[in-house]
Amino acid sequence: MRPPDPRTVRSRDAALASARDLLIEQGAAGLTHAAVAARSGISRATLYRLWPEPTDLVRATITLHITLAQSQPTGDLRADLLTALATAREMLHEPASEQAMRVMIERSGADPKFAEVKEALYRSGTHMVRTILADAIARAELPHDLDIDLAVDQLHGPLFFRRLVANRTFDLDYVHTVVEDFLRCHHAKTPHSQGIP
Repeated sequence: MRPPDPRTVRSRDAALASARDLLIEQGAAGLTHAAVAARSGISRATLYRLWPEPTDLVRATITLHITLAQSQPTGDLRADLLTALATAREMLHEPASEQAMRVMIERSGADPKFAEVKEALYRSGTHMVRTILADAIARAELPHDLDIDLAVDQLHGPLFFRRLVANRTFDLDYVHTVVEDFLRCHHAKTPHSQGIP
């Protein structure tokens, strides 16, 4: 398999950087091929070749935004969960990403393409927590039979419900409470719980 053309890679990266700026400034509504072309200087023809549908462009841009916001796990279960959920909290309170999430949820019920994008973004947005949980299971800090899907719901669910359903803001103390309740529920064996400083 031939490596990608460096010019294509440069065009894609430049376009996504401009698209992410538009997402932050204008929300999902600003993510059009025309707007990205004007901002990046990349031709519309190239953009349509890379992302044929508007939803393809939206998915790539928000996925990049999520990826850049995430931190790599350190191996400290409590600290890693707090960091991952603090990042989710920040995105839920950032006007552009919050609005994009609301658009995805609203339109996914009627538009199969948006439903596909929402599913892809759900996987991307929860990937770090899934990795943290899987690593903790491997280290025997969490039960070997832990249902990771359910665990993701228990960790992310309260945050998304409070912000997107109840329309309430929340601080890092709330995130801390969610993580501590989860660890207590699953009797997690963390350095903190074992008395190791």
